[in-house]
Amino acid sequence: MVHLSSLYLPIVLSAVAVFVVSSLVHMVLKWHQKDYGKVEDEDGLREALRNAGVKPGNYAFPYPADTKDMGSPEMIAKYNEGPVGFMNIMPSGPPAMGKSLGLWFVYTLIVSVFVAYLTGRTVGGGSDYLAVFRVAGATAFLVYGISN
Repeated sequence: MVHLSSLYLPIVLSAVAVFVVSSLVHMVLKWHQKDYGKVEDEDGLREALRNAGVKPGNYAFPYPADTKDMGSPEMIAKYNEGPVGFMNIMPSGPPAMGKSLGLWFVYTLIVSVFVAYLTGRTVGGGSDYLAVFRVAGATAFLVYGISN
């Protein structure tokens, strides 16, 4: 068993490494660039949302009042008529990249602490590199893979 306090350097280094690699993947490889498409009448849609008084938040449309309403003939007609979707409305103004990147780095630190904790509890000190890497790598892969 390895104490978490003795793993502070690997925790910070792994968080920094994940932060740098993920930044490169998103900026150089443009990993999520094709995740979103442009709305044909973007200005018209924005104006309609402003006029409707839509506040920042997450929305679904059409929106059923409850699960029973989902199967009603009216809702089925709305679903068939379309469009059907989920919408995330953010506050007006430029994106706060500094805050987002800061929160992402804090998240990588938290993940690194948990990976170090689990690895330190399951693999003894002085263990073979591959045994340590197997546990730490699988744990990190599961956390980052499932969280997205």
